[in-house]
Amino acid sequence: MHDELLWIFTQLPNDYIVLDTETTGLPDEDGLPDIVTLGITVVRGRDIAESVEFEIRPTRAISEEAQAVHDITDAQAAAFETFESQWSQIGEYLRDQLIVIHNASFDWPILLDHVARYNLTMPQIEGVFCSQKAAIPWAQANNLPCSHRGPSLDLLTEVLGVEDLRSKSEGTHGAEIDSRQTTRIIEMMRQYCFI
Repeated sequence: MHDELLWIFTQLPNDYIVLDTETTGLPDEDGLPDIVTLGITVVRGRDIAESVEFEIRPTRAISEEAQAVHDITDAQAAAFETFESQWSQIGEYLRDQLIVIHNASFDWPILLDHVARYNLTMPQIEGVFCSQKAAIPWAQANNLPCSHRGPSLDLLTEVLGVEDLRSKSEGTHGAEIDSRQTTRIIEMMRQYCFI
């Protein structure tokens, strides 16, 4: 299965964090969407040590398409805390960590936009690793369908035989669930290189 193409995953440290967001929609003429939930999974010694989800009150309305994905309404989100009020706690999770994001080209710019928008400070981090982009050569060599961004989380879950955490939440996307799912996929890919 061309597992040598997963070598890059073996180079990840044993301790890292995985970040995911759910948003009000996609970028449009008004700019980047707002974060509605931000999930972080803390990995220590290649095992999940902690998972947390921050519910964030958006300033933009949630699109119908986004609501269909994460099942959060504007009314629910209105009760969430602001991004600024939670940033110090979020930032502590990020500090001095390698941050793994499945679709980093989407999530990372949105996070940076929020930090800049509210005149906050990003803590020092080790770097950002996009697991979706890193999986492209392996997916293509195995003739797996993938977009220009790379193979989806759903596809990798199925192909690698990883337990689907979304199935326990009726298929609904969630930032914390997706960060945990990404962690399981990454660790499975690391194992494939040693089989």
